[in-house]
Amino acid sequence: MMDTVVSPVNETKAAEAFSWQSVVFDDLYSDNAIIQYKRERVRSHVLQYLPENSHILELNSGTGEDAIFFAGKGHYVHATDISQGMQEQLMWKVKAANLNNRITNELCSYTALGQIKNKGPYDLIFSNFAGLNCTDELEKVLKSLSALLKPNGMVTLVILPKFCLWETLLLFKGKFKTAFRRFFSSNGRTAHVEGHYFRCWYYNPSYITKRLKDQFDVLSIEGLCTIVPPSYMEGFAEKHPLTFTFLKKWEDRLKSRWPWKYIGDYYIISLRKK
Repeated sequence: MMDTVVSPVNETKAAEAFSWQSVVFDDLYSDNAIIQYKRERVRSHVLQYLPENSHILELNSGTGEDAIFFAGKGHYVHATDISQGMQEQLMWKVKAANLNNRITNELCSYTALGQIKNKGPYDLIFSNFAGLNCTDELEKVLKSLSALLKPNGMVTLVILPKFCLWETLLLFKGKFKTAFRRFFSSNGRTAHVEGHYFRCWYYNPSYITKRLKDQFDVLSIEGLCTIVPPSYMEGFAEKHPLTFTFLKKWEDRLKSRWPWKYIGDYYIISLRKK
C-alpha cells in the first residue's frame, strides 16, 4: 500500500501535470532518440560507481523506466514520487516484469524525506531528468540525503543548470523567450506539460557542492546535451543521423571537461558520503 506525505504546492502542480500524462508518457517519449541517448548516458554514469546488489532510493521515479532498468541489473529500488498516476504505471510495469521482489514504491515528496517510511539505509540516492528542479527548496532536500545513506553511499542527481549553450543559441532563430528563460530565474520560471503549469528553478553544480562539501566528496560532474542538442529539438537525430553520431562522439570526449560539463541542457553530478 502506498503512503502519502504532504508536498509543497508547486511540486504538487508538477505532479498533477505528469500524472495527467502518465498513461501515455512512455509512448510519447519512447521513440525520441535523444531521450534514449540521455538515459543511456545517465545509466552508464551510475553503473560505473554502483556496487553489485545495491539498494537504491529513487526520487521522482516517474513511470519507473530507471527503476526497471536497475532492478534488471540485480539492484533493489525503492521508487518514490508524488504523482499517483506515475506510481500506478510504475507498479503495473513492475508486475509485468515480475520484479516485485526488487522494486518497492512509496508516495512521498522529496522535500519530506525525513518522513519517508522506508529509510534504508541505501547505497545510492538517485534523481533523474530534473525532477529536483521543480522545487525552490533544494537545500532542504540535500540536507536530508546523508541520513538515508550507508557509509560511503552515493548520490547521483541530474539537474538543469542556469545556462545552456543550445538554448542561448536559439537567440539566432528569434526564439528569445526560450533563449533567455534560464537568465534572471531566481524566482523560478513557468513550465508546462500539456497545459498544466508549474514553476521550475535552475541550479548550478556549485550550489550542490557548496551545501554538501562537509558530508560528501564529489566523484564527477558531466555535461549532458552540451554538444548533442536537447531532446525538445524533436526529429533532429532522425533527420541528421550522421551529425547526431558525430555530436555524440564529441560529447563523450568533452563531457567532463571545462566548460562543457557546466553548459549542457543538464549536468550529472555524483558525490560520495564521507
